[in-house]
Amino acid sequence: MENLQILPCTRERIKDVLDFERRLREEEDFWGWNINDTYIASVRQSFQDPRFANALSLLAYRDGQVVGRIDATLICTHFDGSVKAYLDWICVLKSQRHMGTAQALMAGLRRRLKEAGADTLIGLIAANPEAQRFYRSLEGAKIQDEGIWIDL
Repeated sequence: MENLQILPCTRERIKDVLDFERRLREEEDFWGWNINDTYIASVRQSFQDPRFANALSLLAYRDGQVVGRIDATLICTHFDGSVKAYLDWICVLKSQRHMGTAQALMAGLRRRLKEAGADTLIGLIAANPEAQRFYRSLEGAKIQDEGIWIDL
């Protein structure tokens, strides 16, 4: 984890995120969405939209460049008055994997979520074997229930 810095994703760091996303696609081109003007506009707008108040995104920098990111959102429910979080995305450049980056991103996210009062992080597990190994290695994690995606 040498030279690794975990920083919040801010509007001022969008250029760094776009660079990361382009490099990600150069190393593995199967992500399923394009980095185009619509994507860029949506990301920029999200920093002004109050619906994103509970969104939390962190970037992993190594030697001045983003090499990984993690994105989550708080889920607050009146059902039991609890605050949980949903892990939406974690990704590290293929060339930067197995160097502790994902673990550092997860640790940073867990710390910030605890500070926000969340007690559980919920995520869908990607189907690829590398992601499966990572999620199963997380301390305090247990695989339970099934996930479902419903288009609206």
